Amino acid sequence: MGSKARFSKEILPIILKDRTADQWYIEPFAGGCNLICEVDGNRLANDINYYLMEYFLNATQNNFTPKENYTKDEYKFIQKNKDLKPFETGYVGICCSFGGKWFGRYAGVSQTKQGTRNYITEAFRNVQKQIPKLKGVQFKSGDYRDLEIPNGSIIYCDIPYNGTYSEIEGYSSKDFNHSDFWDWCRQKANQGHTIFVSEYEAPTDFECVWQKEAKSSLSANGVIGGNKVSVEKLFKFSPANVQ
Repeated sequence: MGSKARFSKEILPIILKDRTADQWYIEPFAGGCNLICEVDGNRLANDINYYLMEYFLNATQNNFTPKENYTKDEYKFIQKNKDLKPFETGYVGICCSFGGKWFGRYAGVSQTKQGTRNYITEAFRNVQKQIPKLKGVQFKSGDYRDLEIPNGSIIYCDIPYNGTYSEIEGYSSKDFNHSDFWDWCRQKANQGHTIFVSEYEAPTDFECVWQKEAKSSLSANGVIGGNKVSVEKLFKFSPANVQ
């Protein structure tokens, strides 16, 4: 949920504008790796979801290829036995779940206005196109605050948006401490890193360098029960903005 793939051609030129040769590009909240796959050079992807990172690691380094389709029984078995094959769990938990919500509910086949759609096979095809572009990425899993980041890196953070909520999928950002996160960004900037963050709003020492109105699957702009039109924004740490 919240994939930035649809904005990659607009925000990546901004994020990478001043990138130097061999400079690391880091995503502490990599999720489905839909943005980092469009970046080349030195790259590191981290996510709190261990299983998901195990999938990407095994798909890019050990040639693991999931099945093109999984039955509902197979989905439930893997859900109950996550550690049997963690790398397969990482794939199934996202790509076989409705809306990409971690083991939310089985996606399967649905009838839409466009006809019959098999969301699992669609996800399979999309991911198979993505994997070659992730070759060479270093994959880590853990709390973003524990991540070891090479000196002078570009850090892009696609965090859980403050106040976002989905009644259908049960998605909520309430368990993420945003105040601690912004302090962490300041610390990293003081260490010489360049920080970019996707959010709806940010503290005054973060400058909005890009924005665009877009439809959202979540209640937009931190308003529970609000409409589904949001203003996506990209912020860059800029202490000069503090009054």
